[in-house]
Amino acid sequence: MIRVGIGGWTYEPWRGAFYPEGLKHADELRFAGAHVTSIEINGTFYRTQSAASFAKWRDETPEGFVFSVKGHRAIVNKKALAETGEALDWFYGSGILALGDKLGPVLWQFAPYRKFDAEDFAAFLALLPKEKEGRPMRHVVEVRHESFLTPAFVDLLRAHEVAVVYADSDDYPAIADVSAPFVYMRLQRTSEDIPTGYAEADLDAWAARAKAFAAGGAPDDLVRFHPKPAKKAKRDVFVYMIAGAKVRAPAAAMALIERVA
Repeated sequence: MIRVGIGGWTYEPWRGAFYPEGLKHADELRFAGAHVTSIEINGTFYRTQSAASFAKWRDETPEGFVFSVKGHRAIVNKKALAETGEALDWFYGSGILALGDKLGPVLWQFAPYRKFDAEDFAAFLALLPKEKEGRPMRHVVEVRHESFLTPAFVDLLRAHEVAVVYADSDDYPAIADVSAPFVYMRLQRTSEDIPTGYAEADLDAWAARAKAFAAGGAPDDLVRFHPKPAKKAKRDVFVYMIAGAKVRAPAAAMALIERVA
């Protein structure tokens, strides 16, 4: 399945551009959930949320909707990732499991200065829980230093079935190697000059890539660093319009949803 969405749902410039004039702020998530198929919760990077909040968000979105959740910065910014076990337990006990079936991947976003340390990163991946309360957990890492552009990094991810973000970005490296039973893309080049954020041809291209990943293959035009392709199997695909001209993110997501439906 291909899910397409945005980062968060509270953004003042969306009021009138995406949200109808006069829509109550309390109804924005319900409206967004009816127009995109996933939302990346970014606020959890900065502070924890209550289980009651997660349960409320779960209940305000339609059946089949999925949230991804960004892991807390206290974990990814720790100097020794191998020492994050207690912090991980704290994070998973903070309330995110109240999302229930609507909990998708947890995104671990690393700072641009974090370099690839194979031993320490392997220890971190080993700490990531495979399941919680009988529910399988999915993990994805976003690395933003060029030292990760190596087959050794992909080998580690595949050993733990952890995905890596494909970033369509002017600033960060892009890794298209498949390393988990799902694919996670963050598209970061939306333009305010284009009503749909991305040009029609670009949206067509991203739809084709998402479909190729979902069908079990990989797009030929995205750079991979491992000589061995991933095993072919149908996969879930998550695509987020996440940066660039953020005001255009909902329109870009909806335009892509039309193409992958």
